Amino acid sequence: MREAPSGRDALITGIGLVSSLGEGIEAHRAALSRPGPCRPVVDAAGFAPWPVHPMVALEYDRQIPRRGDQRQMEQWQRIGTYAAGLALESAGVKGDAGLLDRTHMVVAAGGGERDYAVDAAILSGMAAAPDPDVFLNERLMSDLRPTLFLAQLSNLLAGNISVVHGVVGSSRTFMGEEAAGADAVRIACARIAAGQGELFLVGGSYNAQRPDILLQYEMGGLLWKREFAGVWSRQPAGGGMVMGSLGCFLVIESRAHARARGAVAHARIGAIATDRCGRAPGAAAATAARQWAGLRPRVDGAAAAVLSGASGAAAATVQERAFLSGLGLPVRATASVLGHSMEPSFIANLALAADVVGQGRLFAPLDPGEMEAPAGGPVAQVVVTSWGHWRGECMALVEPPD
Repeated sequence: MREAPSGRDALITGIGLVSSLGEGIEAHRAALSRPGPCRPVVDAAGFAPWPVHPMVALEYDRQIPRRGDQRQMEQWQRIGTYAAGLALESAGVKGDAGLLDRTHMVVAAGGGERDYAVDAAILSGMAAAPDPDVFLNERLMSDLRPTLFLAQLSNLLAGNISVVHGVVGSSRTFMGEEAAGADAVRIACARIAAGQGELFLVGGSYNAQRPDILLQYEMGGLLWKREFAGVWSRQPAGGGMVMGSLGCFLVIESRAHARARGAVAHARIGAIATDRCGRAPGAAAATAARQWAGLRPRVDGAAAAVLSGASGAAAATVQERAFLSGLGLPVRATASVLGHSMEPSFIANLALAADVVGQGRLFAPLDPGEMEAPAGGPVAQVVVTSWGHWRGECMALVEPPD
């Protein structure tokens, strides 16, 4: 993890975050700072037996003023476009054509939603069809509308942000669940360090309130189906993810550019590393150990904390817990209150980390038990980790901007 050249380090100058806890970083700070036990927002009935963290009610007109634009978006696109608007507004970039013309976009996103009626009809019909394979092919060719495939494209989020907010620099979209979000940030920081851009809008969105996506992860045995519990507390009962709807975008820019336009930075991304292993026994821990070895000389153990992206999925969470326990730093697993949101989960933790270093204090434990101890004093650095539920190991250091 090499230091960026002078003036080329990456500053977070804008944050747009929406989740079950509220809209904006201030709402999240207030929710996490309430006295008493942590109180996540959970819908236990709407998608029973799976609890879900639902998106807070948003007035989409505030960031997507044209109703026609809203109608042609799926929910995950509306969430992302809304969060992107909040980030641009926070950074003082929204509506500034001169800045938007050279704002580059890096988006992490999955695919669109299914046509539930068609899926149900096909699945029901296949059971009675004399030749299920032929039946499936015929129905797929005749029942699926062509526009459904357009709505599935992951790069539609970037397209909608460009149309609605006027962001017209270069655009990249990554797929790949948790690691896609981390790589989006890493590449933005690398391009800033290399002088290949000054101003970036980086983020993603996730709609967890989808029967199809819950079915997908349930078929993999990855979801938690009991009374709600925090990430660490689920592990003795076999673990499992509780999904959460979330959108998060960051405006990331070079220090020189931020200084020149008088932007106020929330935090600095001091270092970031991403990798991917096959998850053979011990492989993820070895990857994280290499990343930590590169980061450790910069970390003040007396004033640092960890924001973990642990999903709750048993195998990855048990391994990450063992690794984090050896760091000697206070830990918070934010999926206990936000739910797990795949692509934007790492980016949301960067946003929360930026707020923690800005406030100088870590919020109270989110899950009872020995894993999350109170912070011993002020916090000036946050290590953000992510072990994807299946693949991807990522680590970043967030520090005060100066």
